[in-house]
Amino acid sequence: MKRIAILNGPNLNRLGTRLPAIYGSKSMAQILLDIQRKYPDLHILYHQSNHEGDLIDWLQELQADGFVLNAGGYSHTSVALRDAIEDCEKPVVEVHISDIRKRETFRHQSLLTDVCAHSIIGKGTDGYTMAVDWLIHETTD
Repeated sequence: MKRIAILNGPNLNRLGTRLPAIYGSKSMAQILLDIQRKYPDLHILYHQSNHEGDLIDWLQELQADGFVLNAGGYSHTSVALRDAIEDCEKPVVEVHISDIRKRETFRHQSLLTDVCAHSIIGKGTDGYTMAVDWLIHETTD
């Protein structure tokens, strides 16, 4: 059985209620339920934090076959998180719910993209399922 960790960064605890025109109205609980229904044998670890260090600690400490990471605003600012991904022994798939290339200029570049195994940008909350699909089908045990 694969173990995939889904990690969400700052403000994603408000998913489903914060700026639904940009981020949609689906809660993370609903997204996780959809993924679990699609992959009933998958073991999903889920964590969210508004603190950069927590994300780094989880990448370094969680026992998972791969990671789905929506780092929120840290995608554009965190060299430390980039370094942790680069050092991570398991594949990390970057997810952005909105299309960061069509938003404010300061969001256009992610510092994480070039060290992630794959990126899914602008596919809405379906991006989480797409990231899990990629980890299951494009990586080996």
